[in-house]
Amino acid sequence: MNAEKYLQTVLDVGLALSAEKDYNKLFNLIIDKGMEITACDAGTLYVVNGDFLEFKIMKTLSQGVDKGSNGEKIELPPVPIQEGNLCAYSAIHRTPLNIPDVYESDLFDFSGPKKYDAITGYHTGSMMAIPLVDNDDKTVGVLQLINALDENGKIIPFDKSLENIVLSLGSQTAVAVTNMRLLEELKDQMWSFTEAMAAAIDERTPYNASHTRKVAEYCGRLADYINKLHEEGKTEDFFTQNRKEQLVMGAYLHDIGKLVIPLSVMNKATRLAGHEKELESRLNALKLKLKIRFLEGNMDEATYESEVKKVDDAVAVAFEANGVGFINDELNARLTKSLNDTVETDDGIEALFTDEEKKCMSIIKGTLTAEERGIMESHVVITKKILDKVHFNSYFKDSPKWAAMHHELLNGRGYPNHLTAEDLPLDARVMTVADICDALLATDRPYKKPIPKEKAFAIMYDMADKGDIEKRLVDYLKECLEDGERTVDVQK
Repeated sequence: MNAEKYLQTVLDVGLALSAEKDYNKLFNLIIDKGMEITACDAGTLYVVNGDFLEFKIMKTLSQGVDKGSNGEKIELPPVPIQEGNLCAYSAIHRTPLNIPDVYESDLFDFSGPKKYDAITGYHTGSMMAIPLVDNDDKTVGVLQLINALDENGKIIPFDKSLENIVLSLGSQTAVAVTNMRLLEELKDQMWSFTEAMAAAIDERTPYNASHTRKVAEYCGRLADYINKLHEEGKTEDFFTQNRKEQLVMGAYLHDIGKLVIPLSVMNKATRLAGHEKELESRLNALKLKLKIRFLEGNMDEATYESEVKKVDDAVAVAFEANGVGFINDELNARLTKSLNDTVETDDGIEALFTDEEKKCMSIIKGTLTAEERGIMESHVVITKKILDKVHFNSYFKDSPKWAAMHHELLNGRGYPNHLTAEDLPLDARVMTVADICDALLATDRPYKKPIPKEKAFAIMYDMADKGDIEKRLVDYLKECLEDGERTVDVQK
């Protein structure tokens, strides 16, 4: 290989290394090119782990040995980073070493290769060790090359003029490895922040204990399922690892705005929100006033009994409606009558319910008044405000955007910005379906009883028919859940 070809090889490898994001492919590239340039028979790639060099890849062409190329662990003891070993010395001093014949050298301890030769019948002759040194002058690994060969396959010493070529490849590899590790550290940092925020959200109230994790899991499972359909040629959509991680991170952060929602709203389990005793005490006091009025002869018995029945009916219907998730027409008719009823006492005409109680008891679905619902819905706006203050690197740049869209609907009836299908990417649509599904299936919500999976999906299909959400995503999630429960590892 002439100088021009060496230079071109270095340039080509440099470009490939800068683009590579997979450790195994990167390590295979450096050992293969190192062996190709030096025309040698064998090579071993070590990576630094603490005070040791761990075997990463081992290849011997003449014996068909290829270990570690697919990321599998090589079951050999790591090499201590100590002066007496050739590759360890190269790592310590960050210098290439070139041994013409290990059997004629006493510079280092070659008992290892000699023992290997005795066991396998191989003959280790020439050896070169090249440190992988990054921009910070830190050794991240060592490339050890064995048995340079001439055109006839005879073992010869390694050409010293090739040392700098291979050293250049090693340095490029070290920089690439360092950059990959820095990216992983940034990712780990983002994930630790995300998981801490998710824990804070879920721990704030017992009624949100698993919601964030479930939505993230559903998002991960939907991404995996869509990829499976893509491989089968059933959809053009596809989630790269980066896109999937952004989706799942967004799911972990989608409710971060709930950190500032008052617990009196978050934990409102009933329409009367703990004021049931006040209502009951006041209505009992009304009954006493009616009895006094009757005993003093200011009310006949029939009227007295009718008025007492109004009060008793009011207590009964109020407590019946107080904790149900949805007030049907029949219950609403009885409730409305009681809310508008009055009784006459010595103090005059008195309403059975206060204006605030009427407002709370008039809620048809859920437990929140219009004002309280507005406060609750503001968590999406607050989520965006909080996440806008966080620097998301380019790898996670879309996570906050998708998190802030999880209550938007395809037909524009969602909130806070009433976005439509044209504005909502698949990722946001997936998160919305996952959020709705867990909200329906959750067993820890204060304002509703858990419902069967079949009913939950019936509700979601009805939402899809109304144009709120995408029907195929409901289909996909239903099929995912029918496969049984499992935890998704978003890192894979």
